[in-house]
Amino acid sequence: MKLGIATPVVTNIGGAPLEWEKDAGIEEIGRVAEVADRLGYHHMTCSEHIGLPSAEIGRRGARYWDPLATFGYVSARTKQIRFATMTLVLGYHHPLAIVKRYGTLDHVSAGRVILGVGVGSLKEEFDLLGAPFEDRGARGDDALRALRAALPSSEPAYEGEFFSFGGLTVDPCALQPHMPIWVGGRTRRSLRRAVTLADGWCPFAVSIDTAAKWLQSFELPPDFEVVLPADQPLDPVGNPAATTEALRVLEAGGTTTLSARFVHHSLQHYLEQLHALTELHREL
Repeated sequence: MKLGIATPVVTNIGGAPLEWEKDAGIEEIGRVAEVADRLGYHHMTCSEHIGLPSAEIGRRGARYWDPLATFGYVSARTKQIRFATMTLVLGYHHPLAIVKRYGTLDHVSAGRVILGVGVGSLKEEFDLLGAPFEDRGARGDDALRALRAALPSSEPAYEGEFFSFGGLTVDPCALQPHMPIWVGGRTRRSLRRAVTLADGWCPFAVSIDTAAKWLQSFELPPDFEVVLPADQPLDPVGNPAATTEALRVLEAGGTTTLSARFVHHSLQHYLEQLHALTELHREL
């Protein structure tokens, strides 16, 4: 099981109140990225929302750093850690806009982008952007097919239900011949979409027990990634035994890559947790 991190500072996950992160910025994000990179963490994350209704802030949080700008910066401070958008909402972008922006980031980062995507669920945000909401699932499936066709080619061609293009140049496209695509969401349908159209599944608000049951219903493709957090934030410094048990439960449930969330009270405490988790992971 590989180790990744749900990057601090960039969002207040689930509306959790920010402590030291409230006044933190790109320097702290960069420092976390450098340490995680040096310790061999697989990926770091950054999510996407454009504008959230005030009524949703308590459930979804208010802070969302833009992943393109954030990853562009930290890629210059790191060498091997990968950058996972968890998640881009497919309905907010034309597939070729994603290819151009994240294909460019793939070049900037020397091929370290993982495209985490989802179909979205916040109707008010769709309305804000003038994006269709009711058929977002079918549109998202077509967008995934279009992305797979277009990401590796500077002369992309695709004919689908909602998206069709050809006879044009998109340069740069992705550097990676096969950029990994992970599908997020919180339903069994998101897992089905991931298995049939992508390379991995990165759900949110799905317990490890539920995820394990759903995974048993599918024949997973080779090298398919199942990217899950622990059900509770990890505290490898303060409670190593519970952290070790959480890692074992995650791996037994089919997790291939952990997206680690930590108990942390300062930047230094967060960095200590990064070190401690790698030590426990080596001992498993």
